[in-house]
Amino acid sequence: MRPATPDLAPRAGLSRDEMEALQRRVAEAAVFEDDLPFDPASVSLDDPDATTLTGTDSGSDTDPPLVAGVDQAFLDDRAVSAVVVFRGGEVVERVYAVSDLDLPYIPGLLSFREGGPILDALAELEHDPDLLVFDGSGRIHFRQAGLATHVGVVCDVPSIGVAKSLLCGTPDEDVDGHPEGWNTPIRADDAVDAVGGHPATPETVLGYAFQSRQYDSQPIVNPLYVSPGHRLSPETTVDLVARLGGDYKLPEPTRLADAYADEVKTRYE
Repeated sequence: MRPATPDLAPRAGLSRDEMEALQRRVAEAAVFEDDLPFDPASVSLDDPDATTLTGTDSGSDTDPPLVAGVDQAFLDDRAVSAVVVFRGGEVVERVYAVSDLDLPYIPGLLSFREGGPILDALAELEHDPDLLVFDGSGRIHFRQAGLATHVGVVCDVPSIGVAKSLLCGTPDEDVDGHPEGWNTPIRADDAVDAVGGHPATPETVLGYAFQSRQYDSQPIVNPLYVSPGHRLSPETTVDLVARLGGDYKLPEPTRLADAYADEVKTRYE
């Protein structure tokens, strides 16, 4: 899998102002409405007979879409980037890359630390995914260009950001203690920039808080914060994350990518 717009890819050696300017360019290029090569209702972990509305490069008209989970583990100044690709409920490919890290963690600039290593792993794929699911933010970001948006735009693939904490924005409701399946919109606040044709008013829905799981035998589980990365609406994004949920808090694609990254990490320790 190769970048469609390599000029927008995160790169080393930029100043903070230059990184933020590049993020604004990425946000201007992002599409926060549905532009999909498949029917969202065909996405499932346990329905091998699901069908797409249109064919893709990855298969015939009757193939379920290819969904790739992306996550990372870290070895001092290196990242282990892992990608696990599903078709229906079947894992069809796993790849990884070990890459040097050029930056420390800086809130709001995560894609410049992790995006390049992720692109290294995506380049190892034999299959071209129809959907990318990231451990990180999409549109819920100060410049509407989190990790899922940045990589999704560079690859021009529909993408989703699934974060465990809220970077910015305001939920419509208190997020504590809700049952499994609950969600509420996250709207833009003063920390979010309007970029290109993407407004940042109190009416702008950036994504959703989504309660993926609750367990009777455990303390209250906090929600996930899901947002479109590229070529998805917020509403379809939360529906797809629900469809990709397994038995755990995280959606199955990123949960297995996280486990695979940890597995690979042990080989290098």
